[in-house]
Amino acid sequence: MITHMRSPGWSERDPSAVRIGVLVPLSPPGWVEAGRHLLAGLELAADEVNDGGGIAGRPLVLLVRDTAADPRRAAAAVDELARLGVTTLAGEYHSVVARSAAARADALGLPFLCSSAVLDALIYRPTDRVARLCPAQSHSWRIYTDFLLDAGHRRIAVAAQSSVYWAAGTRILRDRLAPHGGSVTELDMSVLDPTAVCEELVRRRATALLLLTGHPEPAVSLVRAVRRGQRLADVLVGAPAGQPELPSWAALLGGDGAGVPFLRYLPEHLGALGTRVEANLRERLDEAPSFVAFEGYDTITVLAEVLRAQGTDRARIGTSWPRVAVEGTRGEIRFSRTPGVGVWQWAWPPVQVVDRDPAEPERFRVLRSG
Repeated sequence: MITHMRSPGWSERDPSAVRIGVLVPLSPPGWVEAGRHLLAGLELAADEVNDGGGIAGRPLVLLVRDTAADPRRAAAAVDELARLGVTTLAGEYHSVVARSAAARADALGLPFLCSSAVLDALIYRPTDRVARLCPAQSHSWRIYTDFLLDAGHRRIAVAAQSSVYWAAGTRILRDRLAPHGGSVTELDMSVLDPTAVCEELVRRRATALLLLTGHPEPAVSLVRAVRRGQRLADVLVGAPAGQPELPSWAALLGGDGAGVPFLRYLPEHLGALGTRVEANLRERLDEAPSFVAFEGYDTITVLAEVLRAQGTDRARIGTSWPRVAVEGTRGEIRFSRTPGVGVWQWAWPPVQVVDRDPAEPERFRVLRSG
């Protein structure tokens, strides 16, 4: 068990402590780098809550569990955390894992604020117990598809692995492109290697290849193969799920990883709170924080406000989402009911299509905002 509580003079064993269960991917095959950024944001906000007096004088403690991108492991962690008396559940990056956690939390009557998982169908039936900070996949991926259309791309290929998340993304792309005469060709990464993908791109005259795959592999190998394909110089490589956001992308690919548009959930300019939090996260991470770290910070900011207003009764917390109005790092956070989304949703966080500047891969260029 990983616990978190750093404020001097308080003990994490204090029986008065307010406990929040945290789910994050901290080991493979989970995206460990994303999990580390998410946890940094969660922990920074918890430290600030405790430095400011806790929750009505009670220390805030995070009980952290590593999901390792495993839905069954996440469900088991929810059971354990519920037995340990957490008031709420927070976190998770991987959509399929968050869906498993949300279903189990709902069944146990445990409120869950999901930080960073975008799958529209986060839960199979409407519930008051689950809320979400990040945008639904259908919202942000439509913005991404509009970017492709405006850039003149109509013949899109997707290099896809088997996943509910990737399949949902492919449907969103196809539905958005079809009215504009566009098409989506699916390239199955369970049977194709990067060389075969390049041949298919040439054969189908695709103008863009989207990486609906895991990171680092096979995404990194696909980028390298396309960049070295003499017949593919004009093919755009994109990664809507945000793989190029984190520093390991640039470290592995260098200049080859630039010019790959992806989605991130930040405003074009941070306000005073966001600027302060960015500096603190940078110091904590020893690198530039990703949007995932801001999602973590905002999660605890919201939950602390809810706990101050509602106390620690799970039922009261679970019915409080529509009354939330909290200033986060990326704007005011409010929750509402959104068609097709069964949880309380912040509609919407800022959405950007961004890439790394080919002239300076450490610098991001905003290509579209939505």
